[in-house]
Amino acid sequence: MTRSMETRVTVSSLDAATAALVRQSARITAGSEAEVRAGFAECNSAGVSQRWQEELVLQSYLFAGFPRALNAAREWRKSQGAAADGGERSGDTSFASRANEGYADLFEWRTRGEETCATVYGAFYEKLRGNIRALSPSLDEWMIVEGYGKVLSRDGLDLARRELCIVAACAAAGQERQLHSHLHGALNAGVAGPVVRAALDSLVGVVSEEWLERGRLLLGRILGSGAGNPGSGFGNLGSGFGRS
Repeated sequence: MTRSMETRVTVSSLDAATAALVRQSARITAGSEAEVRAGFAECNSAGVSQRWQEELVLQSYLFAGFPRALNAAREWRKSQGAAADGGERSGDTSFASRANEGYADLFEWRTRGEETCATVYGAFYEKLRGNIRALSPSLDEWMIVEGYGKVLSRDGLDLARRELCIVAACAAAGQERQLHSHLHGALNAGVAGPVVRAALDSLVGVVSEEWLERGRLLLGRILGSGAGNPGSGFGNLGSGFGRS
């Protein structure tokens, strides 16, 4: 089922499971292996579902790179009581046991990606696409098909929570342009403004106070100007994995 066919999820409060997932996104992006391991323990204690944790691991390669995604997958498998080499428990529904999508799904990924990216960027979607194509037509194609289509349009984790996790990743990585874009993206995807602020606050002790304060200032400017008006610089930005 594509995301356009699903009921859109809105997030009006920051529950414990979502907060733990957001914090873990920052750890996967910039934390040590010990911190990532502790983060999965926190997720399990907070009742974060295996599927949400899996989807976070899978999307992390877009923002943290394959090495960190692979290390996170190893720690996640261990935290679920499964062997890091792919051994499974009875009834396991993780990525080791479900049928994988194949590249025969390319055209569906492009359609899904265009829809999801348009949701995230709103009225500035067409300007974004033009700017990224000017940088590199290949990056534009990969952004839509690989990023927004194959990965961020998967079911298993709603777009609103995905965007909160991306906000955390961008803050942890110190990427201000992308942080600005995905603060807007979280709002456009259905996260209430106070919840975005609460998600930033939940990162205390995980992300540096300098970057949390930058995030709070950016969010304040966005909310002050209206969530639908990204400001003068927004249209010049690309995706979290392909921006100028």
